[in-house]
Amino acid sequence: MWKLLTYLKNYKKESVLGPLFKLLEASFELLVPLVMASIIDKGIARHDTPHVLWMGALLVLLGVVGLASSLTAQYFAAKAAVGFSTELKSALFKHIESLSYTEIDTLGTTSLITRMTSDINQIQSGVNLVLRLFLRSPFIVFGAMIMAFTIDVKAALIFVVAIPLLSIVVFGVMLISIPLYKKVQTSLDRVLGITRENLTGVRVIRAFNKEAEEKEQFEDANRALNKIQMFVGRFSALMNPLTYVIINGAIIALIWQGALRVDAGILTQGAVVALVNYMSQILVELVKLANLIITVTKAIACGNRVQDVFEVRSSMKDGDTTAVEQNLEEVKFEHVGLCYAGAGEESLTDISFTAEKGQMIGVIGGTGSGKTSLVNLIPRFYDCTSGEVKIAGKNIADYSIDKLREKIAVVPQRAVLFSGSIRSNMKWGKEDATEEEMWKALEVAQAEEFVKKKENGLDAKVEQGGRNFSGGQRQRLTIARALVKKPEILILDDSSSALDYATDAALRMGLRKSFPETTIFIVSQRAASILHADQILVLDDGEVVGKGTHEELLKSCEVYQEIYESQFGKEGR
Repeated sequence: MWKLLTYLKNYKKESVLGPLFKLLEASFELLVPLVMASIIDKGIARHDTPHVLWMGALLVLLGVVGLASSLTAQYFAAKAAVGFSTELKSALFKHIESLSYTEIDTLGTTSLITRMTSDINQIQSGVNLVLRLFLRSPFIVFGAMIMAFTIDVKAALIFVVAIPLLSIVVFGVMLISIPLYKKVQTSLDRVLGITRENLTGVRVIRAFNKEAEEKEQFEDANRALNKIQMFVGRFSALMNPLTYVIINGAIIALIWQGALRVDAGILTQGAVVALVNYMSQILVELVKLANLIITVTKAIACGNRVQDVFEVRSSMKDGDTTAVEQNLEEVKFEHVGLCYAGAGEESLTDISFTAEKGQMIGVIGGTGSGKTSLVNLIPRFYDCTSGEVKIAGKNIADYSIDKLREKIAVVPQRAVLFSGSIRSNMKWGKEDATEEEMWKALEVAQAEEFVKKKENGLDAKVEQGGRNFSGGQRQRLTIARALVKKPEILILDDSSSALDYATDAALRMGLRKSFPETTIFIVSQRAASILHADQILVLDDGEVVGKGTHEELLKSCEVYQEIYESQFGKEGR
């Protein structure tokens, strides 16, 4: 957690001025009981009305100056806390972006979202309260004790006993609460994970009439979260009554001792009132400190979770930054194996093949056969755990990741569009793309027709996730976005599944004609999509069980025959 405080470095002035103005306010507050004692002993006791009025005016002045100091402190503390959380979020997002798919899979998307939002908000609240109260409350507590000694040493000894007892209660509760609040955030991760799954898969849930089961699962997770929150809340709630008991016991002792000393003529009535006021100030400040401790406890627990993410380092090392200046002539897999983190066995085993420049490579196989895993190795979304993937005769691990991906375009299984316009989405592929390049890419992707029918053409609005487009339109737009880049290697990962056969065929024909020098990998479950590929890889349970052209595989590969006949029938051969 403490390592995160480095993000306050740009707010040093605010981090110093906030507490200083709070201490200034506290100093004025400590003077109030002395003024009250003077009013009682010199004004009321002697019937000195002018003195009462002067002291009353002084009280008002102290209140106004204290309020101004407090508002100034609030401003600086809020500015520092918000600036801190902004920089922390930016740094965390940048770090997450630097992680490989392996680390992101291990940490979990839902957990990362929780840490980016809820956890950092808790840390922001903690920083804000610390800047405002962390110095002020102890200053008031110990300042009140010192001021009590200036009034009467014997009575002030009650403060010496009460304050350590209060410290034991406050810090004891804090030390026990920190790990419990960490468990609360972990339970919150689970609730958010279920919520995210339900919102993402709401159509599937309704299609299978699983609403009742999902509600029950959510209720179970919610009850678990509620249970641990209630436990932590009850434990933290012990702080207030325990501090009240100690403080009120101290006030009773103070009044009793004060009464005896007033009766003996050692103390004045105003001095006793001042001592009681100081004890009351301690009570108020310790209540604030108790709330501060609870918030800081949550913030520390959340800060540790955020720091855990920062301490995760990408397992994927960057290569030479100048290593991808040449053209990517061929893609070669040499006895490649892939085992995902935490998996018991390999997802890919002993994969070997060569894709020449300009070839169209088809990848086909049943669900879970490893098709996506295979193509994810080419742009280094994952690193192979055995063997080598080579491009232009060089291991891709030796290339700069950024430079390598500049020459590769990937269209994933799930078509993802970003809110904005068609034009802004197309510029993801190439930032300085001209309109002519965009329309050419849309033409090859078979998206030109429906884009032209849109009222604003390229400037037509795209809502979040592209929900204002059909599945087929989203797929064609994501393909066009990749084509604008004019990549040397194009990977289409089952990205035409929503297209009809005629549109799919026109797309492949357009790719052949317009991108003859691009090496194209087409992953598909449809045999029709890869019939005319220069080379077809047939995967089964992570292994290549067939390799060759369509005609060769029909004769030699049983798995390919089954796939083809299931879609076209035996007579289709």
